[in-house]
This record gives sequence, structure tokens and C-alpha cells, in this order.
Amino acid sequence: MAPEEIEVEIAGSLPSVKAAAHLFDHPIDDGATLAFLDDQRHVLLLARIDGYPVGFVSGVELSHPDKPRSEMFVNELGVDEGFRRRGVATALMQALIELCEARGCGEMFVLTEEDNAAAIGAYRKTLGTAEPAGVMFTWDWRDRKG
Repeated sequence: MAPEEIEVEIAGSLPSVKAAAHLFDHPIDDGATLAFLDDQRHVLLLARIDGYPVGFVSGVELSHPDKPRSEMFVNELGVDEGFRRRGVATALMQALIELCEARGCGEMFVLTEEDNAAAIGAYRKTLGTAEPAGVMFTWDWRDRKG
């Protein structure tokens, strides 16, 4: 069986993101999607096999006064369950690395859970280096009343 060709492209329109809606954790919000796509610091790469959306990676390019080169924060990596272990995540991460290099980013980083073996495998396959564990804090006002 010949390997499947994985096509990776930058999402550039609301319809392209909506076509991949099944890959996201929550329903696509048109306003949020348009704002995301309009901000040049944001990146959304979509992977397709035979035209069907099978995965995505999103990131945000960050700048800081003491860093002459920006950094890419990998926000989320997702692959359709039926297309896992076929190189989709690796292709997405490699495409993001190439985009970072083209943009002149100095580094790229991501946070993941220790038990997320699939993501860890993709990050290692694309030569990411695991860092010592840290402590993550979150602030979420969406469910607070008052």
C-alpha cells in the first residue's frame, strides 16, 4: 500500500476552517475565526488527505522586548481519530517549523500533558526537546457568575 499524500496549507478563509470543524473541540465561531485569521501573528495549518481535512496545528507568534527574534507558541495540535498514526501530526509540525524558520522565529514551544503519548511522539519526531515540568496556572472567567 502506497503512503498517503498529506497536503498541508495555511488556513486563509472562514470556509476552509468550517470545512475542518469536526477537528476542533468546540463549534467554530465565525467572529473568533475571522479575528484569528485577520491577525498575522496567528497561524492555523490544515492537513488534508484526498481533500478531506484530517488535522490542524495552531500557533501564535510572540514578541518580547528582550528577545530580538519572536517565538512561536504552539497552541493546539489535533488529528482526526481515524487518521492518527499516519504521519499527519508530524507533517503539520514540520510545516509549522518551516513556517517559523521563514518568519525568522528564534524558537517554538508547546505545553502538553505527560500522558499525551501521541503528541509527545510527534514533537520528538520533529526534534523537539522536552523541558523539565513546570506548573501551569489558568484564569477562566467564562463560567463565573456576577
